[in-house]
Amino acid sequence: MKILAFAGSNSGVSINKQLVTFASSFFNEDDVEILDLNDYDMPIYKNEREIENGIPQLAHDFAAKIDGSDLILLSLAENNGAYSTAFKNVYDWVSRIKGRKTFGDKTVFLMAASPGRRGGASVLDIASKRFPFDGATVLETFSLPSFYETFDAEKGIVDQEKLDELKKKIEIVKSNFA
Repeated sequence: MKILAFAGSNSGVSINKQLVTFASSFFNEDDVEILDLNDYDMPIYKNEREIENGIPQLAHDFAAKIDGSDLILLSLAENNGAYSTAFKNVYDWVSRIKGRKTFGDKTVFLMAASPGRRGGASVLDIASKRFPFDGATVLETFSLPSFYETFDAEKGIVDQEKLDELKKKIEIVKSNFA
């Protein structure tokens, strides 16, 4: 199975990149590609830019990565209760490509981590409701609250209950492809 994994963040120390990288390690029998949104840095979407310059090649490149995958692992950063600007901009540009749904009718395992107790609950709620309209089948969601207490950079998730929850959801995702 070909898996595309990325964080909805452009932070160099993204806790969501750490989470999605950790989650992808449970798919060691699969072909996993971890993307960095910094490699898809484009001008902020504006209709006039699209009319004047067309859709950036990086948006087409990102869409090709989606199209080449069977499963998307996505851990969203929550900024002020919603998507990060970096993610939203890539999302906006890819959505403008004619004849495609943004997520290309792919299965998505949606995650979020945050330093707070809600674990990105707001962004997970928004994405779970919005992404199906854009060609995503959100198979599972996972929230990791209190990131700096529940995650260790070398060990991964150290909260046993949250680790067990993640593993259970990964097994559900894997069984969908069996």
